[in-house]
Amino acid sequence: MVVSAEVLLHESILEALRQCMNDGSLPLDAVPDDIVIEKPKNPSHGDWSTNAALRIARHLPGSTPMDIANTVVAHLSENTAFSRVDVVQPGFINARLSGAFIDAQLTEMYNSPRLGLPEVEHPQTVVVDYSAPNVAKEMHVGHLRSTIIGDALVRILAHLGHTVIRENHIGDWGTPFGMLIEHLIDVGDAEGLEELSVGELGAFYREARTTFDSEPAFQDRSRRRVVLLQSGDPATLKLWRTLVDASLDAFETIYSELGVLLTREDVAGESRYNDALGKVVEDLKAWNLLVESDGAQCVFPPGFFNRDGSPLPLIIQKSDGGYGYAATDLATIRDRVDRLHADRMLYVVGMPQSQHFAMVFAVAAMAGWLPTGVEATHIAFGHMLGTDHKMFKSRSGGTFQLQRLIDEAVARARSAVIERNPELGEEDCDSIARMVGIGAMKYADLANDRTRDYVFDLDRMLSFEGNTAPYLQYAHARIRSVFRKGNAAPAASVTALPALAPSERALALHLLSLQSVLEDVAITCRPHTLCTYLYELSSLFTDFYEQCPILKAASAEERENRLALAHLTGRTLREGLGLLGIAAPEQM
Repeated sequence: MVVSAEVLLHESILEALRQCMNDGSLPLDAVPDDIVIEKPKNPSHGDWSTNAALRIARHLPGSTPMDIANTVVAHLSENTAFSRVDVVQPGFINARLSGAFIDAQLTEMYNSPRLGLPEVEHPQTVVVDYSAPNVAKEMHVGHLRSTIIGDALVRILAHLGHTVIRENHIGDWGTPFGMLIEHLIDVGDAEGLEELSVGELGAFYREARTTFDSEPAFQDRSRRRVVLLQSGDPATLKLWRTLVDASLDAFETIYSELGVLLTREDVAGESRYNDALGKVVEDLKAWNLLVESDGAQCVFPPGFFNRDGSPLPLIIQKSDGGYGYAATDLATIRDRVDRLHADRMLYVVGMPQSQHFAMVFAVAAMAGWLPTGVEATHIAFGHMLGTDHKMFKSRSGGTFQLQRLIDEAVARARSAVIERNPELGEEDCDSIARMVGIGAMKYADLANDRTRDYVFDLDRMLSFEGNTAPYLQYAHARIRSVFRKGNAAPAASVTALPALAPSERALALHLLSLQSVLEDVAITCRPHTLCTYLYELSSLFTDFYEQCPILKAASAEERENRLALAHLTGRTLREGLGLLGIAAPEQM
């Protein structure tokens, strides 16, 4: 198993502290949990630094951080993984890894099919709820962030060894379907609907809405149709199924183009939980959690208030007898805990829904549907903005359809690829343009902290410079070109992989941090951490490539070592990009 330098130092410090506690040199009751491991600002100070002694000094009045640091370092002196461990004012412990340790770790990483990454010791069942478009509507840019972020989390968690269940909670139930079914009957073309394209499906919805808004008789028919749908009328359900199937076909087209893992089997729409909503109300009422407010059945979870300071209700059943979104979300939690045996549930939904989910989770816990030990987390994300820093809109001011965005990204990427490599054949150009265009869209989203708004700017996204997907993809393609130019094949395995030159060592240390980065993303659900790692890896490879001749190395042994280090970097880039759902072209 490959151990990252950061993890190694952290574990070594903890072990040294336990030894100090056992021999009485540090009279601690417990090891502080706020120890930080970070890179020193000055690389000459070491590879990693820790504030452990400063944290411990808070718990030991009368002891100085410098004395504590020296005590800890005395217990690290026998650790051969470090070539040097120093104490510097005001009590930081700096450590430098030994060349032998780096060599051994790189060798293990190279020879491992998983780049030395161990699977988690205690795998969980994780349900990831993401994408969630609405039936009979086109997917638009508002669905992009949920789809891309959720898919990256699914890939990373599964790669680490967790059992991941994808759930696409589509909007496929409710009052709009009375309108849509009646319009389907009016146009009399259920078979034709199945052949509708993504754009035509959106037009179908807009036609139905226009008729509904302008014709009272159509409104009455639509309302009666809703009653038939909810009561299970076979003919109505058949028409409803036609609408749903046509929409799923359209969604799958988008998912396929984006390279997203979601399939029809992952659909867990609102309709699935319709029969469970009455039981939700019945049980909440039996447990005296429901309160009637203005005719609606509500729960008032502690700690939530309106702007005037009055308790804020979570509406379970509306005054007209219909069910609110909260009822469906509570039924969903019950199902995921009881049937799927989820240990962890991730809801990849926009930031504006933060309070809603906080209240739903609180009520689920009050009702015992979210037991201790099961985690439900809202993976909130910010808005996608246009280059004017306003909400992203089409030129006409409407919502920008996702298919149009994909087409434009691929078209622009094709122009950029042709400009960069005009000798590419037509088929290769089309394939690479799709990888670059889709990759640019995904990476631009994932590279930003998901909780923040970000500007969607295709020109910047498609740049081959800076923290962009094309820059990373080009770094991978450059590595592959080294082997083509040198007529060399990567070694199947290595017995040693020394990193001697400064740029080699810096690249090697960064490679060995992959494990801690992925583990951090699995905990925080912030994929931008992996993006930052890959960008820094690409930059470090560029430094290595410029400072350490590979094919023209001074000796055959040095040439083979540098080829191996390049290959390991390329594998790591390809693996990391793949975990983000981004392809790594062989050439560009």
